[in-house]
Amino acid sequence: MFKVFSLFILIGLVFQSCGTKEQNYVPKPKGFNRITLPAHRYTPLKENHPYTFAYSQWARVLPDTFATAGKDWLFVHYPQFGANIQLTYKPIGGDQKKLQEYINDAYKLAGKHQIRASSIQESRMTTPNGYNAMLFKIEGDVPSPYQFYTTDSSRHFLRGAIYFPVATKNDSLAPVIDYIQKDMIHLLNTLQWR
Repeated sequence: MFKVFSLFILIGLVFQSCGTKEQNYVPKPKGFNRITLPAHRYTPLKENHPYTFAYSQWARVLPDTFATAGKDWLFVHYPQFGANIQLTYKPIGGDQKKLQEYINDAYKLAGKHQIRASSIQESRMTTPNGYNAMLFKIEGDVPSPYQFYTTDSSRHFLRGAIYFPVATKNDSLAPVIDYIQKDMIHLLNTLQWR
């Protein structure tokens, strides 16, 4: 008798817990990590190179350590984002053939991302100091979403690229990419040749 009574109570509790209201369950949208971005503040490059510019005070300037690196090649490293603006400097010495070779290399390096890129957009900008720069915006899941080169056409050539050495979808990195892209534009706008 006690077992039958317990069974009825259990069945009653199950029905009562189901309730009479119809409930719609909707899956939660996919979330991304929260990224806190510091305010843009800049400091001048103090090292002795054939160029100078202002860079983010949240970044560190490090020498390029690749085996093929030149003496004036740098990383503007963002430790909190694990990202770099890699700068490669090459002297022209008035040799127009060298200049054209360097420009062709810049286009080839941007073009290497075509396999994974959804688009590559080119735009030209003129800095406040009167220097022309070619910018490449590379959309898609690529390790280098922005690249540029600038030159005075006779003595100096500087190429730069933002690199993220992580296997993350760029849509989740979009706030960081935009943040560093603004720093890259500021670097170009404050660039001066020595």
